[in-house]
Amino acid sequence: MRESGIKSDMASLEYVGITNAQEVLWNLTPVELVEEAIKNGEGVLADTGALVCDTGKFTGRSPQDRFIVKDANTKDSVFWSQINLPFEPEKFDRLLGKMAAFLQQRKLYVRDAYAGAHPEYRLNLRIINTQAWHNLFCDTMFLRLTPHETQQHMPEFTVICAPEFKADPEADGTRQQNFSIIDFSRKIILIGGTGYTGEMKKGIFSVLNYLLPHERNVLSMHCSANVGRTGDTAIFFGLSGTGKTTLSADPERHLIGDDEHGWTSDSVFNFEGGCYAKVVDLSWDQEPDIWNAIRFGAVLENTRFYKGTRTVDYADKSVTENTRVAYPIHYIPNAVEPSRAGIPKNIFFLTADAFGILPPISRLNTSQAMYYFISGYTAKVAGTEVGVTDPKATFSACFGEAFLPLHPTRYAELLGQKMAESQANVWLVNTGWTGGPFGVGSRMKLRHTRSMITAALNGELDNVAYHAHPVFCIEIPQECPGVPSEVLNPRETWHDKGNYDIKANELAALFVKNFLKYADYANEEIMAGAPSIGETA
Repeated sequence: MRESGIKSDMASLEYVGITNAQEVLWNLTPVELVEEAIKNGEGVLADTGALVCDTGKFTGRSPQDRFIVKDANTKDSVFWSQINLPFEPEKFDRLLGKMAAFLQQRKLYVRDAYAGAHPEYRLNLRIINTQAWHNLFCDTMFLRLTPHETQQHMPEFTVICAPEFKADPEADGTRQQNFSIIDFSRKIILIGGTGYTGEMKKGIFSVLNYLLPHERNVLSMHCSANVGRTGDTAIFFGLSGTGKTTLSADPERHLIGDDEHGWTSDSVFNFEGGCYAKVVDLSWDQEPDIWNAIRFGAVLENTRFYKGTRTVDYADKSVTENTRVAYPIHYIPNAVEPSRAGIPKNIFFLTADAFGILPPISRLNTSQAMYYFISGYTAKVAGTEVGVTDPKATFSACFGEAFLPLHPTRYAELLGQKMAESQANVWLVNTGWTGGPFGVGSRMKLRHTRSMITAALNGELDNVAYHAHPVFCIEIPQECPGVPSEVLNPRETWHDKGNYDIKANELAALFVKNFLKYADYANEEIMAGAPSIGETA
C-alpha cells in the first residue's frame, strides 16, 4: 500500500478495515488537492481560482436516509423520530465491512483535522475520501492541524465518504442506495451513494450536538456569531432565508463563525474552520465578503459559467438553487482566529414572517426564549412550492431540527440555563413582511432591520418603553433610533386592524399545534412562553 503526505508514524487505516488501498494520500495541501481534482476530472478552475465541482445526483442532504445506530449507549438518550432513524449495530458492522472491501485497491485521500475552536472541547477527526475535491472541502470546513499536531494526531471520530459505493437497501437495511449513518459507539460515520459534501459537515455537527450537551453540558447551536470591539458577543439563529449570514456580517464587528457554535461557561466557540455559504444570485454589492472569498482554495458546488467563459453565473439555477461555496474562515477579512469570544450579551432569533404578524423586533423573557427556540419558526412565501398560494408556516426545532440527536427540550433547557448565567438579552427579529402578508404588505427594509439590531447591540433599547403584544405576549419597543415608530408595532401597519387580530390568532394557533409534539417533555417554564390564543388588541 503506497502512502505519501504528512502523517503520524502511528497513523493507519486498519482500524476501519482498510488494509490494501492502492494509494493513500495523507493531508495534502490545498494546492496538491486542486491538482489531484483536476487530474482526476473532478472539477475545473473558475477565473477567480476557485475549484468548481458538481455533487452529482444529490444537490442537498437526504434527511430520510440519515440514521443513528441504536445500541446500549444510544437507545435511551437519542430522541428517536422521523429525524433520528434507528439503525441496527449488526447491519452497521456489515456495511462497514462492505465499504472497507470496496475501498481496497483504490486511491484514497485522508485528512486529519478537528472540530471545536475551544481547546477543552475539540473533537479530533479523520476523514477518508475517494475524491480529492471532497478532501479539499474538508480542509476548508474543519479546523486545520499544525504539522506538529498532525504528527501526534489520534482521531476520536472517523468519517468514511465514498459516493461511488451504493448500498443494497434490502440487504443493508437502508432506504435507498445512498446513506449517512452515525455510530456513536464505534465513533464512525459512513456516507455512501451521495456526493453532496454537506453530509460530512452536518454529520460531524450532529455528533457534536449529541456529545456536547449530553456529556459536557455545552449548548451546541446552529447559529452565526460575531463580536464587537468591546468584546460583546452576539449570536444569530435563523432558518434559510431569514438573513442569518447577511445580518451577522457586520463591518463594525468581527466574525466568529457563520453556522455552528458551542456555548460554554466562559465563551462561545466555532465548531468549524470555514464557511459554507449559498451563492445563488450572489453579487458583490450584497455580499462583498463572500464574493471576495471565492478564490483559489475555495470550492464552488453545482454552479455554471457564462457561455464561453470561466466566469461563474450565479443567477444560473439550472442544476439547483442550492449552489454553494466552501472557503476557509480566514478568507473573511474581519474573522476572529481562533474562532472564539466571550459569552453572549445578545441573542437574535431571526424569522421571515410572511404573514406580517410578528413585530420587526421584540424582547423575550426566558420562558418565551425557550418556547420560541424550540419552535424555530419562519414562513415560506407563495410560489416556493407547488400548490402554495398563501404563506406557509415552517417550524424547525432549535433552528436546526435535522441535526439534533437529543430531544429539543434538552437544548432549550440548556439555553435557559445559559441565559440565567449570562443575563443575555434575547430578541425576536422579523425580517419578513409588514403592513400585511406576502402579496399585500411589503418586505421589511434591510436598513431598518440593521438599525434595530445595532440599537440592541449598543444597549439603546435597554431603557426605552415597551408594550406587550396581545397575542404573542412579547415586548415591543415603542421607539428605536433610525426606525419610524409606526413600523415597530405591526398592527399599526395594517389597514384592517381587525383582520390583523384574526390573523395573529391564526398564527398563534399554528405555534400551539406545532408545539404539541414537544409538550409532554417540556417543563412549566417552557410552556409559560406560549402565545395567548383568543386575545385581541
